[in-house]
Amino acid sequence: MAATPSMEDYLERIYKLIDEKGYARVSDIAEGLEVHPSSVTKMIQKLDKDNYLVYEKYRGLILTSKGKKLGKRLVDRHKLLEEFLQLIGVQEQNIYKDVEGIEHHLSADSISCIGTLLEYFSREPSRLDHLRNLRSELENDDPA
Repeated sequence: MAATPSMEDYLERIYKLIDEKGYARVSDIAEGLEVHPSSVTKMIQKLDKDNYLVYEKYRGLILTSKGKKLGKRLVDRHKLLEEFLQLIGVQEQNIYKDVEGIEHHLSADSISCIGTLLEYFSREPSRLDHLRNLRSELENDDPA
């Protein structure tokens, strides 16, 4: 069964916590996702059933190789989309919310194309300057 957007959010958060702290507690997951601990426990049980992680009550959880692979891909996707929105000039205070809003709705093809575009601009910085100048020009145009 493919992971739902909600499952992806949990796996991404769990992966990041384990990467940063070495472990992921229910309370940390709940805080990071702004949900109740009981919701986290239910989702952890579902992720365990679907072989994304192994959960032992009162002992904690570990990601399976399947969970690690998907978690890494989700974190990488999130970072890529953040970089893309920064690159095109989205205001910093909007980036996280915007990424959260779109990350589950883009195909692997779209993500790949965005990655290619980021690579293009890293290899052709003058093109990025042109993009920024065009954006500035369009923002300063008076429609009247």
